[in-house]
Amino acid sequence: MSEMITITLPDGSSREMPVGSTPADVAMAIGPGLAKAALAARVDGKLVDLTRPFTGNAALALVTSRDEADALDLARHDYAHVLAEAVQALFPGTQITFGPSTDDGFYYDFAPKDRAFTEEDLPAIEAQMRKIIAADKVLTREVIARDTLIAQWRAAGESFKAEWAAELPEREELSVYHSGSDWYDMCRGPHLPSTGKLDAQAFKLTRVSGAYWRGDQNNAMLSRIYGTGWLNKKQLDAHLTRLEEAAKRDHRKLGQEMDLFHLQQEAHGSVFWHPHGFTIWRELEAYMRRAIDSSGYKEVKTPQLMDVRQWEQSGHWGKYAENMFAVPDIVPDGETGASTVAADAEWMALKPMNCPAHILIFRQGIKSYRDLPLRMAEMGCCHRNEPHGALHGLMRVRQMTQDDGHIFCREDQIVEEVRAFCALTNRIYKDFGFTYQVKLALRPEKRFGSEEMWDKAEQELRDAVAAAGMANADYGWAELPGEGAFYAPKLEWHLTDAIGRTWQVGTIQSDRVLPERLDASYIGEDGAKHRPVMLHRAIFGSYERFIGILIEHFAGKLPVWLAPVQAVVATIVSDADDYAGEVAAQLKAAGIRTETDMRNEKINYKVREHSLAKVPHLLVVGKREAEEGKVAIRTLGVEHQRVMPLAEAIAMLKLEATPPDLLPA
Repeated sequence: MSEMITITLPDGSSREMPVGSTPADVAMAIGPGLAKAALAARVDGKLVDLTRPFTGNAALALVTSRDEADALDLARHDYAHVLAEAVQALFPGTQITFGPSTDDGFYYDFAPKDRAFTEEDLPAIEAQMRKIIAADKVLTREVIARDTLIAQWRAAGESFKAEWAAELPEREELSVYHSGSDWYDMCRGPHLPSTGKLDAQAFKLTRVSGAYWRGDQNNAMLSRIYGTGWLNKKQLDAHLTRLEEAAKRDHRKLGQEMDLFHLQQEAHGSVFWHPHGFTIWRELEAYMRRAIDSSGYKEVKTPQLMDVRQWEQSGHWGKYAENMFAVPDIVPDGETGASTVAADAEWMALKPMNCPAHILIFRQGIKSYRDLPLRMAEMGCCHRNEPHGALHGLMRVRQMTQDDGHIFCREDQIVEEVRAFCALTNRIYKDFGFTYQVKLALRPEKRFGSEEMWDKAEQELRDAVAAAGMANADYGWAELPGEGAFYAPKLEWHLTDAIGRTWQVGTIQSDRVLPERLDASYIGEDGAKHRPVMLHRAIFGSYERFIGILIEHFAGKLPVWLAPVQAVVATIVSDADDYAGEVAAQLKAAGIRTETDMRNEKINYKVREHSLAKVPHLLVVGKREAEEGKVAIRTLGVEHQRVMPLAEAIAMLKLEATPPDLLPA
């Protein structure tokens, strides 16, 4: 009788299977329907191919299309391999490199033989991919000896693959996946059972770009082909619709149309705010100041430049130096005008965050346990040396202003302070019309502090979220292993915008490391020195990014209280110019941001122009309105206009222009 192993299924039942069995064998033993639907398997929690033999007793969960996260990742990985196979079939001599899955699809980097690929090549490549999918080619894994595989790659003219195989760790098992009998790629896997498991109508190649081999500009330039891939055509169509809608909402496009800001090479990664854009900024800043003032924060202002030694002591220099801008003492040459770095230069660094400076303020004077909690806030301008290719409009910049804050508190105050912060974020995000999810990012692999400290800090955040009533499915509560900061776990707020995208914005971190490293202390009730706990928190994150999110969330049609221009008074005929001036004056006196348009243009032209600029209300006046003391209001997005007495219109607009936190309860 052959030796048997025990395979435990998710429902707690088990099956005895012969040694050498695979997840596919178990699926078939359960039933042909499951065997057909199975895409891969989780064996003892690890995702593997259906054909990988069990190595002993194991827990098994079969993956089908219902397990969307795993199924999507598998499909996208396979689409990338099919893309590579298709390109090599159409363009012989092309070398392959890497092809990972992404959040919404996949890409593959190629070294073409004759010319870089262009978007004109994509239709033919898509057609070839569909042929490969229709062929339902079996995908099989093979482990190959390192030297043998390197020799095979070199013999095939695949110099990039040979280089990469030679540099992988000696202990790592090298495997390839065969697509049928005529093509293979080096890959850890896992993969679907065959190319036919992909939906030939559920992918689309989207664009082509250049990419350096291994991301190093000193290496060869490759052609990168991007695609989006899904489990079925319905998902693809929904995604393409989202992309189309996102393109309409792009904050860079709308920012130009609305004359809000611009970016240019002379200050790459920093924003030139125009008057209309800075009006939005000022409204947000005023709103946030009211919020923090009412929550017991004291606002401070700290230096942009601090001695590098301060950043070494805090630990940021060791962990974050490549993302910081350092500034040495410069010695000018009076004759040539050239400058050199002084031999004994005192190096300074532009702050990438505000926390060490806030500790230095906390350390001024002796603090008692009675002084805590001490809530400190700063609209702090910070600089981070983000990679050139990562910069993206307002969403990723090098100079940013954070709505930063730090709460210095005792151990017994942590849960209540975090709970109160949860309530504050809830109120603020609802004022802007956002729903959100709350996540707990847990200790990363590289970190400061003891395991006991991390256990305590993580549990305090769990307790606070539970006390706030947010540790449940309604708030998308989840824990994210390994994603905390190097000094503290953190709660994250992920906002959902109008088209279903999520943006990680607010955070609060429970930190015992920096107070220790920077020697912050207070005198306890026992007369001894104690370390405060430092809660790092932000709600908007950065003003730049939050404004970008708002523009895209509202598609430029900002709530009236945030709109740079809340009303334009436009004339139909020049005879109404005087009345238009009177209307504008009364609107401004009521606190409504108002402009006039008395140009000698047709009213339909004016309507189109101000609609493009996303002005919420256009007050149209002609001879009749002037005689009757009325205005005809055209509201953005509303088909029909309303005619009403001026006083009634002012009352309506004044209410709409009031920030939500200042509205009557």
